[in-house]
Amino acid sequence: MNALEFRDVSFSYPATDTEPNPAPVLEHVSLAVPEGAFALLTGSTGSGKSTLLRLAKPEVSPTGTLVGNVLAFGKDVRKFSPVESAQTVGLVFQNPDSQIVCDTVWHEMAFGLENLGTPVSEMRRRVAETSYFFGLEDWLHRDTDTLSGGRKQLLSLAAVLALRPRVLLLDEPTSQLDPVAEKSFLHALFRVNRELGCTVVVATHQPRP
Repeated sequence: MNALEFRDVSFSYPATDTEPNPAPVLEHVSLAVPEGAFALLTGSTGSGKSTLLRLAKPEVSPTGTLVGNVLAFGKDVRKFSPVESAQTVGLVFQNPDSQIVCDTVWHEMAFGLENLGTPVSEMRRRVAETSYFFGLEDWLHRDTDTLSGGRKQLLSLAAVLALRPRVLLLDEPTSQLDPVAEKSFLHALFRVNRELGCTVVVATHQPRP
């Protein structure tokens, strides 16, 4: 089964006063990502990579005109309930400061689970398991605003994975990291794919790393 599929997708942003007839950002895009794959979505800045990824996550999908279908595990993503969406498709943004909303690492990891109504015992177990997997135990109670950029991005990844999504989308996740932090983050990402069996799609204009 394909974890993610775009079928003849075209997308245009709304008209504005300065651009009454905007050109489509995406035109007739068809793409299939098999379950369990680690896939790179490459292209220059402004080529529509971020737009394409966000179309798979209705909660943050851009406003505009969408033609075609976006499916996750055979189901149109627009038909997912919020709970189904959270448990099927995870998204990590380019800038972790745009994603982190809580004051401490522990609360950030628990935030999504709380919003899904996860029982407290299950929530604590998932936070403990995820923090152990990523080696976050020593800074679980630190304030998020004291973390380095690399640790913030790792926290964003861990918080999304605490929800146990089946496919993980990442939008230029290492573009703001130094080489050491980038290497550490990518190592964690490869482990997510290999050891947890999570399908991973990374949008990047720098595919070499």
